Amino acid sequence: MRPRSARPGSTGTETTGEKPTLPTQYINFSFFKLDPAFRRLSEEEQQRGKEEFAAVVKEYHARNDMMVLSYSTIGIRADVDLVLWRIAKDVESFQEMTHRLLHTGLGKYMELSYSYLSISKRSIYVDKLDPSHQNPRTYIIPGQSKYLFVYPFIKTRDWYQLSFPARQGMMDEHIQVGGKYPSVKLNTTYSFGIDDQEFVVAFETDEIKDFLHLVQELRETEASRYTLVDTPMFTCVSHKDIIDALHTL
Repeated sequence: MRPRSARPGSTGTETTGEKPTLPTQYINFSFFKLDPAFRRLSEEEQQRGKEEFAAVVKEYHARNDMMVLSYSTIGIRADVDLVLWRIAKDVESFQEMTHRLLHTGLGKYMELSYSYLSISKRSIYVDKLDPSHQNPRTYIIPGQSKYLFVYPFIKTRDWYQLSFPARQGMMDEHIQVGGKYPSVKLNTTYSFGIDDQEFVVAFETDEIKDFLHLVQELRETEASRYTLVDTPMFTCVSHKDIIDALHTL
């Protein structure tokens, strides 16, 4: 979904009365695994299938109501080869696009291994060092870095039984650690009731080692005691053009 400011005469927001609000973003991470039988096709059939798949991706990415980013996991994950990070104004667009992708020459050899659905919203926790820093998470503009790290996240039920001040106190420590790694951008989106996980966490960075050090340090925080699920974790390499990602298959 393109920022509204990209459109002539637009303010970049939707409005309700006199109070501006950002449009709702639906987020989907789709993880595809290629059937090895595809590689046994002739080079001409492989190329035609890739071009059909890429054409669908480019068509939807060109729309004003969707963004589609492409990532490769070849040589990194054994169960996933291609990742699409999609942001749209409705979930029906994900269904429509996926249907078309799976009916291309390449898509017929693709298995959808994982798919995470979530919505962007402002965090309830306040960054006391920078109270405005949650604002970019309300409206996500992704794809600024070379690497993407994605995983589903669920907290224990005990976490939600704690008082809000207690949770805020632990999140203060969590936020402080994150602030030590400015090269790592966090995109947290919410899945309560619409998917199995509670959150989908997506980090973007150009430095893999910075992300490793960040996660290692976060394990030592008090809030980490209340983590129930934070796997599988996917390391994805960004490709500015879908056809480049497909060439890695």
